[in-house]
Formats: sequence, C-alpha cells, structure tokens
Amino acid sequence: MKRIKLKVMGISYSQTQSGAYALLLIEENGNRRIPIIIGGFEAQAIVIKLENLEPPRPLTHDLFKKFADQFNIAVMEVMIYKLEEGVFFSRLVCNNGEKEYSIDSRTSDAVAIALRFGCPIYINEDILEKAQLTNSPSETELTSANDNENKHVSSTKYGTFTDEELYKMIDDAVKTEDYEKAAAIRDEIDKRKKK
Repeated sequence: MKRIKLKVMGISYSQTQSGAYALLLIEENGNRRIPIIIGGFEAQAIVIKLENLEPPRPLTHDLFKKFADQFNIAVMEVMIYKLEEGVFFSRLVCNNGEKEYSIDSRTSDAVAIALRFGCPIYINEDILEKAQLTNSPSETELTSANDNENKHVSSTKYGTFTDEELYKMIDDAVKTEDYEKAAAIRDEIDKRKKK
C-alpha cells in the first residue's frame, strides 16, 4: 500500500464541533488536505511547537521527548494507518538502537510528538483519498489554536502597545503559562508585520 508523506499545515477553530479544533495536514508533494478534529490541549501542544514558544515547564509531549532522549529512544516516524467512523488511528514507530517498536497513539498526540522529534508523518493513500477535504480552507483562513477566540481582544487590547512592549509581554505570558494571552499578543505582532 502506497504511503504519502504529510506536513502540518496549521490549526483552525472547528466550525462543526464546539470547543474543538481542526488539525490540517497536507500531502508534502500535492494539494490533498485532511482535517483531524482534536481537543484544545492537543491543539495547544501543536501550536506551541509550530510557533517555537518555550514554556517554562515541559508540557506532556516535551516530557515524553526528554524521557525518550534519556533512554536513547528515537521516534522514527508517525503512521496514520486507519480511519474508522471518522476517527484516525496512528502509531509511533520507535527505535532504541537495537529493536524497532510500534506504539498505538491518538493522531493528535502522534503529530505533537512528531513535531518534537522532527520525524516524518505518513498516511496510507486510500485513507488520504477517503478523508481529503473537497473544499479546503485557504492558507489565510488557518489560525493558531486560540486565534478565533482572541481576534477581538488582540485588535483592541494590545493595539496601543509598542512592539518592544509586546515582545516583553509575550515573554512574560509564556513564563506564566498563559498561552491564550501569548497567542493574542502574537496575533497583534503578526498583524503589524503585514502592514
């Protein structure tokens, strides 16, 4: 069965499920995209890595990475191998230098771990074909996990601060683990860069 390499396109607020987010994956050498509905904590773990934010204490996926590194375990790849009743099934392919192991994982956790290990994400072509979006959102519609919740806040609350103040505020927000505030400040900074 042919495997297709995927990359993370982004995360958007789910329009179909309240309080959920859509992780969007796109094939590396093509345009087919798949949405995977994930929870808020998983979305946060993925966005933190995509945005290169450094939390003051390790999140669960960071802890997993540090633990694996201490015991010389590498995650070689993530494989999305099944789609059943709208649920994607994934496995982590790990290696300890002597033996290869395959560990079952939720797809959201597998993607968060893949980002931390820098390993590839694959899907079977038949699953990609079945699950792909027909009307894909444009790149500009993609937002980080908290953008939709913070659009109004960022345009009004942070619009009066200088760039230097915003960069200090974002550092402070990350140190206190207030990732929603950090995302809102980041949005304001990004908005200014586009002008």
